[in-house]
Amino acid sequence: MRGMIAPAVTALLVATLAACGGGGGPATSQGTAKTKLVVATFGEFGYQSLYQEYEKLHPDVDIVERVTAAEDHHRRIATNLATGKGAADIEAIEEGWIGQFKAQPDRFANLLDLGADKLKSRWPDWKWQTSLSKDGKQIGLGTDVGGMAMCYRTDLFKQAGLPTDRDEVSALWPTWDGYIETGKKFAAAKLPKTAFFDGPVVMYRSILGQADVGLYDNNDTVVVETNPAVRAAYDKTIEAINAGLSAKITAWSANWNAGFQRGSFATIACPSWMMGFIQEQAKNAAGKWDIAKIPGGTGNWGGSFLTMPKQGKNQQKAFELASWLTAPEQQAKVFRNKGNFPSTSALYSDPVITDFKNPFFNNAPVGKIFSESVATMKAQYLGPKAGDINTAINNALGRVEQGKQSPGDAWSQAMVEVKKIL
Repeated sequence: MRGMIAPAVTALLVATLAACGGGGGPATSQGTAKTKLVVATFGEFGYQSLYQEYEKLHPDVDIVERVTAAEDHHRRIATNLATGKGAADIEAIEEGWIGQFKAQPDRFANLLDLGADKLKSRWPDWKWQTSLSKDGKQIGLGTDVGGMAMCYRTDLFKQAGLPTDRDEVSALWPTWDGYIETGKKFAAAKLPKTAFFDGPVVMYRSILGQADVGLYDNNDTVVVETNPAVRAAYDKTIEAINAGLSAKITAWSANWNAGFQRGSFATIACPSWMMGFIQEQAKNAAGKWDIAKIPGGTGNWGGSFLTMPKQGKNQQKAFELASWLTAPEQQAKVFRNKGNFPSTSALYSDPVITDFKNPFFNNAPVGKIFSESVATMKAQYLGPKAGDINTAINNALGRVEQGKQSPGDAWSQAMVEVKKIL
């Protein structure tokens, strides 16, 4: 569902939630205590209405959601696992961090022991393998995948004298070079208080997500310095910055949130989960956003898993909830309501997905667009420190954009930081 740095949202923290999830909850109408299940997520999972539906189906269950920003969320999981207390019954883990946690399988329930082997066929093999530990333990059930597209503002494109039809827009940028050339035409129109794209993080992550090999090879070896695709993603993003196309807004900052409302940028690379975020932040711009193909045509950024830390006291009930939330029927509901694209491959040819058009995005055929993106993608192997490594590179891009370092110096510093991370 969301990127390496998922959307920062207001933390919904209650003092009692700092303790391990589960235990007794409010009484049912029959007077017996309900089982409280704490679900810890980040960003926009689109589960609120599903929780209510599940509670009606299971009146003995009381679901409490805990939401924090992605980096804080994953740091807290690491702390809770290390101390043996504080974890929720269900912990969502984003793909950039799943390698870190599946390297600690003994701290999670092996979902194969709870019945996950009967659910395996729901997911493409690469998604199932992504949360499988080296010793064959399954720690997570897949939620979404981050199939790629490009979201753009039709009103701003029109003002800049660019095409607005999504097919014509897609034809402008079969490659990232085409995207930058289109950005230069947009910048030449000199529209006030708006830039072509938001900032470097989203562009960099999207380009990197299209490579067959990213930060790690399949042997868990970090290849940041030896894999040309990583530096190419960095350099192409620098090229766009140097062309004056960036709004210089830090992704997932308060200013970034406001930028959607103000029209501070005309395009943003758009993994499917980004749709829900745009709809939430830019409610005043419904119908002005549309969706075209991503330069390069495919790729993946994001996607998460629901895991059950072993310290949870209600693992079977937690597993039942997690398996229900990740079932195709629920994944389809989330996509249609929020935009997070399903990881259950049976839906990729189902009309409930392929025929769906999103009215917020000018009735773009989002089901078709993202189905095609995911159908041709190649899954990139993600090692245990992928999230932290990308943060170091994101920070380097930020220093360049702010004029604090040259691209070469910023890269060199990032490589030093990567070595410290490892």
